[in-house]
Amino acid sequence: MTDRSVRFFGGPLDGRVQELTDEEPAPGTIVRHIHLHGGPKIETLYELGMTEHGWEYRVSATTHSEPSHSEPEPDGLR
Repeated sequence: MTDRSVRFFGGPLDGRVQELTDEEPAPGTIVRHIHLHGGPKIETLYELGMTEHGWEYRVSATTHSEPSHSEPEPDGLR
């Protein structure tokens, strides 16, 4: 049985470790993390990959946008 944990590298989730879902992990899978605070919304994309050390999510892109006056989005993984 393989290790089902994945570590995040870079961005606001740097150092976080979480368990992979029951679905077979696929290299190249992208997760989106949105961070809301007093300034602009920060969106960070992480790409899943397998290394000699196991599964890793590495930052693939980060964008900043001005906050809107519509319904706020919850902070978290998407």
